Amino acid sequence: MSTAVHLDGITKRFPGVIANDDVDLTVEQGTVHALLGENGAGKTTLMNVLYGLYEPTEGTVNIDGEPQDFNNPGDAIAAGVGMIHQHFMLVDPMTIAENIVLGNEPRKWFGTTVDRERARQEVVELSQRYGFDVDPDDTVEDVSVGVQQRVEILKALYRGADILILDEPTAVLTPQEVEELFAVFEELTAQGKTIIFISHKLGEAMHAADDITVLRDGKNVGTVDAKETSREELAELMVGREVLLEPKSEPREPGEQVLSVEGVNANDNRGIPAVDDVSFEIREGEVFGIAGVDGNGQSQLVEVITGLRNPTSGRVTYKGRDITHSSRRSRIDDGMAYVPEDRHERGLVMDFDLVQNGILGSQHNPEFTNSGAIDWPSARGHAEDIIQSYDVRPPHPDADAESFSGGNQQKFIVGREFERNPDFVVATHPTRGVDIGAMEFIHERLLDLRAEGKAVLLISSKLDEVQGLSDRLGVMHDGELMDIVDPRNTTEEEIGLLMAGERPDTDADEANATVGDAQ
Repeated sequence: MSTAVHLDGITKRFPGVIANDDVDLTVEQGTVHALLGENGAGKTTLMNVLYGLYEPTEGTVNIDGEPQDFNNPGDAIAAGVGMIHQHFMLVDPMTIAENIVLGNEPRKWFGTTVDRERARQEVVELSQRYGFDVDPDDTVEDVSVGVQQRVEILKALYRGADILILDEPTAVLTPQEVEELFAVFEELTAQGKTIIFISHKLGEAMHAADDITVLRDGKNVGTVDAKETSREELAELMVGREVLLEPKSEPREPGEQVLSVEGVNANDNRGIPAVDDVSFEIREGEVFGIAGVDGNGQSQLVEVITGLRNPTSGRVTYKGRDITHSSRRSRIDDGMAYVPEDRHERGLVMDFDLVQNGILGSQHNPEFTNSGAIDWPSARGHAEDIIQSYDVRPPHPDADAESFSGGNQQKFIVGREFERNPDFVVATHPTRGVDIGAMEFIHERLLDLRAEGKAVLLISSKLDEVQGLSDRLGVMHDGELMDIVDPRNTTEEEIGLLMAGERPDTDADEANATVGDAQ
């Protein structure tokens, strides 16, 4: 087996930060290699060096045994390296075929006109060669995130990539799409392609990779065989200490009712029903979880509860008051915190720095105002406290939110919302995109809030997370709350059936009981 990539002593310095510190990395041709590490460990920076986005401060990039001097991604692409970023770079109104050939379109009539039919045929042939199920005539905005990711992969393959880098490729995929992506990996490596994927998900790395390299604080702390390691070993390599991987909440008696949702119905942005007659209540000192595949009404339900969407019918009661049509600001003022599922659209103003983002929703509070103006020293101290307590990297309060990795953006949002001293927390995918150490910390903070008598609504597509933290668990499918179960006495298989829209066959159970009685 030959070596496809060898990074020799890569160091990358930014002002005040060493992102990569003398990193060696070897990736064999025709294998899947996972790059694990906490947020800020230097994973994406290292791959950006390999892809030519950054020039290394020190060290050498070798492709197929030949040293390379990449000045830009074009040089890397010419050497057979392609990169699929976490946030896709596609043109939504254009077709799949148009996106794949964009910038490299086949031409006719002496190069003056794009040969659209040939472009379409080349995309069809490419898709068939690698077993990709895509329709070249579909527009990107009309297909699922999983299909969009395949388009990005095909775009790199169309440009001749033999080495594919994927940055957090499963972050926005459903479990089914994750399995489909890993099947794509198998097909690509079977045809000689080499895959490097950045992740912080231990189970996925062990399942999909041949080898796993772990970065910590910019250094390579070890490369292991994926089939001969364990989640515990990988977590300790990533964090530098033993990590509690499975969150567990101890049973406790809840207090008074904090939130009640009664017969709520709501439409999505297109006016199509998305929430179907949902009812439940949450009490003090309780974590109420909602499980379900993304896109089954959870987002619209949360928006109704937090004041971002009006229901078509039903009622929301908070602390004994009807707040169905109350403003978002009044809910914040009354102790309702909210970690949104989309950190870019709802959690942060991306071109604001962390000082400004730290007081979003609280900028009118006396704590951050002085004679009617914002007290910026107080706001800065608040941002610094969040950065320190939630380990946001790099620790630069004056940096714009868009300059931080997704995981560090998420840690900052969670810190801002949890530190409002709330009575009720709506936490939607609170650990999405964060590393194993931060995940453990966020789980502990959620359980601390519960122990302090706060009410928590936890929405997550991670079944182990929502099952391990919740006192009661609701399962949503197609806008409907299928059932509310005790997560300690319900198996993953039973929850999975509810997520798929299948209720237990109570009629059959009753019939069997009747037969048993008669006998």
